[in-house]
Amino acid sequence: MYDFNAPADGDKATLFKDLLAAAEAVTNDEPDAIANMANVAALIWQFLPDLNWSGFYRMVGGELVLGPFQGKPACIRIPLGRGVCGTAAASGQTQLVEDVHAFPGHIACDAASASEIVVPVEVNGQVVAVLDLDSPTPARFDAADREGLEMIMARIGKRLA
Repeated sequence: MYDFNAPADGDKATLFKDLLAAAEAVTNDEPDAIANMANVAALIWQFLPDLNWSGFYRMVGGELVLGPFQGKPACIRIPLGRGVCGTAAASGQTQLVEDVHAFPGHIACDAASASEIVVPVEVNGQVVAVLDLDSPTPARFDAADREGLEMIMARIGKRLA
């Protein structure tokens, strides 16, 4: 059994360091990518405040398919290049969107979402999934979130494939 506590008053660097340690602990000896995605999505939901969705889309047959998540039901399939997730997967670059309503082609799975960050998960130079976080607060995510989440996905990405 795991018992992780998000830091109450730490800065973002400390938060992401603690989140990485927790993610490494729950994925370290588990070979199943879906189980690992489920635990990482739950940890992010627990550690990061002000989210209304935390989860993964997996690359399957040339498109993104819904993976483990926390939050309301979501879109099941997303074509590459479409929406924030499809753009991140096609480009291999993190998408940090302060206002999802201003993002061309945004796919609104939850009307309450106002901002979003999507981080590609790469293994051997190939995007195998994307981590998608949504918030009901505009401009919720910043450069520190991008840096922390990219570092975590780089460290545990192979465990999510």
